[in-house]
Amino acid sequence: MVETVLFENERVLDRSAVADYLRSLADSLEEGSDVTLSAGEQSVTLAPPSQLEFEVKAEREGPAEGNGELSIEVELEWPEHATDDELSIE
Repeated sequence: MVETVLFENERVLDRSAVADYLRSLADSLEEGSDVTLSAGEQSVTLAPPSQLEFEVKAEREGPAEGNGELSIEVELEWPEHATDDELSIE
């Protein structure tokens, strides 16, 4: 399997700014809207379907003894050509 990064951005933000970004993503998902990620010259728009695979994970990276780095990772996945076609019987 080949992984192609469509968009990547990493920066240090305060908790309030992170919450604002997550809230904006949550609003787009709830409304059924496309999700556009942009920073500088990078931009990608994705159209998540109504059913998504949702994964949340807490990790610690670093030496077994001593200080490491903690993270919370949130991932949404769906098949690339997923559709929201509804069943109809005529």
